[in-house]
Formats: sequence, structure tokens, C-alpha cells
Amino acid sequence: MTVTVENEGGGLLSAPPPGTVHAASPAADQRVPRPGAGRDRFLDVIRLLVMALVVMQHWWLPVLAQDQGVLEAGSVLETEGGFALTWVVQVMPLIFFVGGAANLISWRSASDKGVPASTWYARRLRRLAWPVVPLAIVWITASHLLVLSGAPAESVLVGSGAAGMVLWFLAVYVLVVVATPVLFAAQERFGWWVPAALLAGAVAVDAVRYGTGADWVGYLNIAFVWLGIHQLGFRYATGAIRLRYAAMMAVGGGVAALALVLFGPYSVNMTGVFAAETSNVSPPTLVLGSLGVLQIGVAVLLRERISAWSDRPGPARMLDRVCPQLMTVYLWHMIPVSVVAGVLVFGLGIDTPAPLTGTWLLWGVLGLAVLLPMIAPLAHWAVRFENPPKALSGSPGMLRVLVAAALIGGGMLILTVSGLGVGLVPLLGLLAVLSGLMLTRAPVRV
Repeated sequence: MTVTVENEGGGLLSAPPPGTVHAASPAADQRVPRPGAGRDRFLDVIRLLVMALVVMQHWWLPVLAQDQGVLEAGSVLETEGGFALTWVVQVMPLIFFVGGAANLISWRSASDKGVPASTWYARRLRRLAWPVVPLAIVWITASHLLVLSGAPAESVLVGSGAAGMVLWFLAVYVLVVVATPVLFAAQERFGWWVPAALLAGAVAVDAVRYGTGADWVGYLNIAFVWLGIHQLGFRYATGAIRLRYAAMMAVGGGVAALALVLFGPYSVNMTGVFAAETSNVSPPTLVLGSLGVLQIGVAVLLRERISAWSDRPGPARMLDRVCPQLMTVYLWHMIPVSVVAGVLVFGLGIDTPAPLTGTWLLWGVLGLAVLLPMIAPLAHWAVRFENPPKALSGSPGMLRVLVAAALIGGGMLILTVSGLGVGLVPLLGLLAVLSGLMLTRAPVRV
């Protein structure tokens, strides 16, 4: 087993920071891909790949057109053969895998130092929720001002809805943070049986959902699928995913995903960005879990090559500079995307070209070339919101922090569903997040 010690205060989904120490048993299998001494830049490369693909799909997959001043939003996924793209761009399972490794390292370090669970929860929740507050204020304020100034309300709602859509990940991540201490204890006792049991739960949920037609049952897989993938990050952080296991995961995950789609009742779409039809994401299905197992297996098989490249001076400097801003990019990139799309569609009258054509490819490449110089300075400015203010500090106690988690997770869910636009509902979502943040403070004693 690998012993890992981390400086407290690492950012959301951050890989182990410089100074991380890993000690392996001499008798350990030398073929086990183990996080090396210092920062594990293999995880940084995965995070960078995921964020790049997220930005690409949010620009490339929507099909936008103007009809008499009204924005019509479709999706490339509605085009014949468009589903194939989703098997490439759906990489969110990898972020939960990286998050599992980061949470295990952080929780184990806190436990070794005697930090109470409530204090650890409070720190993680603050780092998770605080960056959303300025983002929501900017979007909600701008949406109201645009509508009041005469902008088409439906068009504003499309942009603000897309901005809120990215918060689904944070709402689910509250769940995995709360579950981390319990699942860590389970892993110490049961090892591989924990992710196996979680993914078996996904099998049972899908069987009930498709067997009875009760689609609401499928939302239980938010826990089983994402916690199962998150648990595989635990296994990686302890050095348990040996190369032969990684190969089995890659083959087994790939075969299972293809078989379920070909012979089961599942959609062929692995993401639902502006898609009219169902996908394997909302709610997550066993197919998405199988794809995640495939991706993790392939990633670990390539770890040695990835690490050899990422540890070179040039790539290492780039990763050290860019990775601390990736969550900021994730939260704020929809502002440049919405601005560029609005200028093209409304200002210049240029609709999205026919999907999967040469013109569409050119549209995507030129759009990304315009977006990147806008996203980089915005992220550089907004990264200041990653650190919560000093007023949010102290240990709130277990009851307060669990209520805080419920408020923050519920607020994120409200903002995901309603978007960051006009009306009372987004304000209620923001209020819930703020209330949860206030509860993470140490109680005031009179």
C-alpha cells in the first residue's frame, strides 16, 4: 500500500502538490503504476485533457440559428452519426477518478494530523462552493440587465441555462466529498469489493428502471455510478491498479459499454449537450460507468508515457501554471462562449453550419481560436475567487456542516436546473449556497 502525505489546503480536484511523499513496500509489484515522488503530473494531464474537451464540446456541439430575432438551439447529436462524437468528448468520468485520488490524499493527510471530519468537510465545501458565488452574481445580474435593456428573453435564457448546466458536476461532487470518509474506511477493509459493489448497485438500478419504466429510479445512479468511478480514484492513489488490472478494466469496460448499447435499452449518446433525445448522463447509466472504467484502464496503461512527457521541464512548467486555473476555466468559460456565439448569430447573422461538414469543422476551429485568447485572461482574473475569504473559517461541528452540505448541494442543483438567468428561482439557489457557506463557519459563541 502507498502511504501519502499531503499539505492541507489543496484545491478542488487538485493533484498532490509538491512535497507529497509516497512510500511503497519493497515487496510490492514493481509493475504497479504508483504516483511518483512530488506532484503526480499524470493526474494534471488528465485534468487538462478533460477541461479542454469540455470547452470544445460546449462550443462545437450546439447548433445555433436566428429566426426573426429568436435564438433556436439544436445539437450536433441530432445529426445522423453525431452520437459517435459523444464517445470521445464524454470524459467527465475521468474527473471523478482524479477527484477520488485527490480526496483520498487530502482525507488521509487530515486524519493523520488528527483533523476532525467536520473540519475537513468544511474546508472542502468552502473550496467547492465559494467560486460559484461570484460566477452566479455576474450571470444573474447580467441576465437581468440584458432583459431589461430589451434583449430577447429566450436568447438570454439559453446562454444563462448553459452557464448553469456546468454546475451539475459541483452538485454531485458535494455528495462524493461527504461520502469520502465512509468510503475510505470501507476501502481499507474491503478493497476492490467497494467499487464492485457500487457498480453492481448501478446494475440493479438500471434493471428496475428499464424493467418497470420508472425513470425516476435511474437518478439513484448519481450515487452508484459516480461514487463507483470516484472509488477507482481511491484504488489508484493506493497503488492498487496494477497494469494487468488496468488492461482488464480497459477491455472489460469497453466490451460492456458496447454490448449494453447494442443489445440493451440504452441510448447511444454519452452526453446530452443541447440534445433533444435521452442520453446516458441524466440520469447516469451503467453504460456511462462502463465507459469510465474503460477510460481509467486506458489512462493507467499509458501512465508511464504520459508521466515521462509531463515531467519534462517545458510541459511541467506549463502544467504547474495552467492546472491551478482549470476549475476557474470550467466555471467561467461559458461567458466567452455566449459572447462569441451572440456576436456571430445576432450581430453578424452567421448561423452554425450544417453539422459534420467541412464548413462546420472550420467554424469550430476558428471559434476556438477566438475563444482561447478570451478565456485565458478571464481565468487569470477570476482565479482569485478560488480561495474563500478568511471570514469563512473554523470548525462548525458535524451537524452544522452536514446541513451546510445539504444547502450547498441543493443550491447547486437549483442553479443547474434553473440556470443563472432571470427570475426568483436562481436567486433562491444562490441564497441556499450562501447559507450553506455561512454554516461552514465556526459558530459564534456569546
